[in-house]
Amino acid sequence: MSNHPFWPLFNLVVKTPLLNLVHPDDAMIAELAELAARGIHDPAVMPFGVPWTDLPSDGTQQRSSMQHMWANRANFQPDNWHLSMAVVIDEQVVGVQGALAKDFGKLGVFETGSWLGQAYQGKGIGKEMRSAILHLMFDCFNATEATTRAWAFNEASNGVTRSLGYEPNGRETKLNRDQPTESNDYTLSRSRWEQQRRDDITVFGAEECRRLVGLI
Repeated sequence: MSNHPFWPLFNLVVKTPLLNLVHPDDAMIAELAELAARGIHDPAVMPFGVPWTDLPSDGTQQRSSMQHMWANRANFQPDNWHLSMAVVIDEQVVGVQGALAKDFGKLGVFETGSWLGQAYQGKGIGKEMRSAILHLMFDCFNATEATTRAWAFNEASNGVTRSLGYEPNGRETKLNRDQPTESNDYTLSRSRWEQQRRDDITVFGAEECRRLVGLI
């Protein structure tokens, strides 16, 4: 990974017994784009709010994925940011865990989103990477609330969310591939997170990132 004094996110690492979260440099972004193009989900369903995986994997999806992650980095501002963290196991990238927020310094509220290569699903990695980002945001950045959403049919995502203590916060009907589909909203308060906070997650480099995410 790069080590740049002007972009401290490159020094940010969240370590759990199973995986590391790191802010990806350009080489890792290319690896993640190729991983996504190899498959994240059954093509018959669309688990994401934006159907970005419907793009062809002839290089189109790879380029789009790289542009998205580059844009997140380029447009990162203290009052509006999208933090993409690569999920790494045994030096192999396996997915992305993200956190995004607007006016985080004033509100303390953030949203999570993620994806995992199909070969790595069903192994408990999804829950572990979400636990890692929650620890970073609540423990290091003093967040007050986490939010997330999932299509009602996405049992794996809903299951991870419920297992981490999130509470239901309403339902919406949205278009999924042009079909009306129910979506579940969830919230996790700081007090609920504190009830099950872990002592085996370590974070390096968070202090120097506080100003970037809107904290002083």
